[in-house]
Amino acid sequence: MNVIKNLIFNFPLICAGVGWFVAQMLKVLTGAFRERSFNLIDLFFGTGGMPSSHTAAVTSLTVACGLSEGLRSPAFAISCLLTLIVMRDATGVRREAGEQAKVLNRIMQDLFTSTDHDDIDRNLKELVGHTPLQVFVGFLLGLGVPFLMGLIPAYGIFF
Repeated sequence: MNVIKNLIFNFPLICAGVGWFVAQMLKVLTGAFRERSFNLIDLFFGTGGMPSSHTAAVTSLTVACGLSEGLRSPAFAISCLLTLIVMRDATGVRREAGEQAKVLNRIMQDLFTSTDHDDIDRNLKELVGHTPLQVFVGFLLGLGVPFLMGLIPAYGIFF
């Protein structure tokens, strides 16, 4: 029972979870608006999109560690480094993989269309990374969550 209580009142962990959840909910709204259709499961659990939920989660974790442990703490240093890696990866490697998937999907479609084969079973996932704007919005969201969560008396950050 003590383990569950410790997890529930772990301020950095809860902030990271809330940051991720809020970003995913916003992703559902922006995705439904963009696609003009509503598929909760695909939009909520899909990758890519606005805002970056990975960035929101790790930024929330970093800010919460800074607020609760201090800026000189090892937890803040580790989470800050993790945040920078995640943000770089989202706009770098993962985004490039998505761009390559678009090209490969077009090549496969042209190849099978030109030879009259209709047996393309699936396309590669094209939306795996983020634009810099999506990462920036995730970062801003992640900055705000710990400050709002810190206003809740149960966490005692600002009280």
